[in-house]
Amino acid sequence: MAFALRVGSSIVRSSKNGCTLKRRFLSLSSLRSGTIVPFKLSDIGEGIRDVTVKEWFVKPGDRVSQFDNICEVQSDKASVTITSRYDGFIRKLYYKVDEIAFIGNPLVDIELNEENVVEKEQETKTVETREENENRELEKRDDKAISEYSKDIHSEKIQIIATPAVRRLATETNINLADVIGTGKDGRILKEDVLAHLEKFDSKKKIEDVSQQTGKTIPIKKYSKHMWTTMTQSLSIPHFVYSDECNITELIRYRNEVKDSLKEQGISLSLMPFMIKAASKALQVIPELNGWLDEGKQCIRVSEKHNIGIAMDTPEGLIVPNIKDVQNLGILCIAKELNRLQELGKKASISLADLSDATFSLSNIGVIGGSYTKPVILSPQIAIGAFGKVQKLPRFDEKDNVIAANIIAVSWAADHRVIDGVTMAKYSNLWKYYVEHPIELMLES
Repeated sequence: MAFALRVGSSIVRSSKNGCTLKRRFLSLSSLRSGTIVPFKLSDIGEGIRDVTVKEWFVKPGDRVSQFDNICEVQSDKASVTITSRYDGFIRKLYYKVDEIAFIGNPLVDIELNEENVVEKEQETKTVETREENENRELEKRDDKAISEYSKDIHSEKIQIIATPAVRRLATETNINLADVIGTGKDGRILKEDVLAHLEKFDSKKKIEDVSQQTGKTIPIKKYSKHMWTTMTQSLSIPHFVYSDECNITELIRYRNEVKDSLKEQGISLSLMPFMIKAASKALQVIPELNGWLDEGKQCIRVSEKHNIGIAMDTPEGLIVPNIKDVQNLGILCIAKELNRLQELGKKASISLADLSDATFSLSNIGVIGGSYTKPVILSPQIAIGAFGKVQKLPRFDEKDNVIAANIIAVSWAADHRVIDGVTMAKYSNLWKYYVEHPIELMLES
């Protein structure tokens, strides 16, 4: 006989101060073939607490086996495919597409097959033993906490210290003194403490009122939440920016000669693969830009792999996947990888593997029409480059004749704690040389 384990809770509440303590309880029900069990969303790491359901691969009534795909979910960092732990039949989906699912809550109900029963029995017995031990320990702690708290109340150790005038002010302004932080001796609540609390409360209310008056609330999307965190960290880096312009007339000519034939093969060849490869070639000469800053040890961890991150706009916000081992790839292989990431980006389905271990990053603002920008370094990386749109501008040739040239502006941002202007300028000149002489990039395998 197998058992399904259910964990619940009971509440112990102090009548004098509203203090609430929880006790867990266990209930067991028999588990046999045909029993429906909830398949819960397990912890997927990275400190993630909730995800958005992006796509279901099953529906009620479908038969599933272990390791079959159940659904795809998206956190604020990446997309993850969830697979089944059991053999059986799907009986219920708990979420619709684009709804939020929390770690530890059921995703689907699965009706078990016979072969699941023995495995489930062993699993639930182990859980039962562990939970019973935890429950006994929790009850001991709860009893002790209630006993000690009662003693504190009876001995008047827990009390709000304030003068009658302060209490009257709190009553008149409808402030609960238990919510006010006292700054006086022994935690005494002063008149200034009540006024400061009241001001904070009024400010919060005004913000809420303004939000209600100005229109609808727009939630921050998953990728944008990750950008919030990373950009807050990145802007603590002391940036410096080095800018230049680059003549890509020859590069455009080479690209135009082959793009149509490649399109027939299903490969979209933009200018970006050339710029990515040029970045890698320049990193081979100046490797200290390719890696991460270890602030604790105050050193640079240089990587032999050129994992070039590409800033990408998606329906869920900005994200920076990377192309791995660019130092070993030719232009066509880079283009294929870039096409793959762009297709995943359109669906906001980029995996954690594609987001991890970037060593250097590039951003092309030119695709949306910008000419100049100051890029922001993605910590713990050391540098990032950004290119503007192609502009046809008059320039002088070698014989001082005015000609039409295809010009882009490039800006490099570096961490000034470890990179100086001379190093960044040398790198930029190398990158510029390769972009202006694309034949050397085309000859790469």
